[in-house]
Amino acid sequence: MLRVGLTGGVASGKSTVGKMLAERGAHTLQADTLAHRLYEPGEATYYAVVECFGREILNCDGTINRNRLANAAFPQRIAELNAIVHPAVLEAQGSWMDEVATKDPGGIAVVEAALILEAGAKKDFDKLIVVTCTFERKVERYAERAKVTREQAEAEVLRRSAAQLSDEEKAARADYLIDNSKSLENTASQVGRVWSELQKLARQAQ
Repeated sequence: MLRVGLTGGVASGKSTVGKMLAERGAHTLQADTLAHRLYEPGEATYYAVVECFGREILNCDGTINRNRLANAAFPQRIAELNAIVHPAVLEAQGSWMDEVATKDPGGIAVVEAALILEAGAKKDFDKLIVVTCTFERKVERYAERAKVTREQAEAEVLRRSAAQLSDEEKAARADYLIDNSKSLENTASQVGRVWSELQKLARQAQ
């Protein structure tokens, strides 16, 4: 089975590319979904995060408020949060890919994660796809997604980007680069070409 990492900067369109790959037959997993599960009460990660950042990050029902956690972590304490969450997420990702390999030995497993390179996880994948786009498009997408003003979106994109490698640094380590600055059709065309290459590699690996 071919193991593929999918990463990119804040609001670059990773999830859009991930959906396009899934539509073409890839097994896909969002690392953020794993993190959500690990943040649930009862999980070891939940208790570690609350101990580190305090009960101020909790909702009334005891669940973690991700916006409050983000505000507490970015940018000064993001390394503390990552040190708690990354090992658990990487372990869960590995288990998921092992399960997919058992079920579909000739398949392609794609893990979408913002911090593959920052977490030192590139070694876990056969190939790495990096999604990029212009800063203006990132701000537009974030504003639309978060339903905030352009000014708020710009501030948040800058804040979150400060905790990641730059697009240029990510692109330099990519096996495949997808520019998501233009139309969906343009992005889909690029994804189609990458998918063809991944299929060839998956067949060769069997």
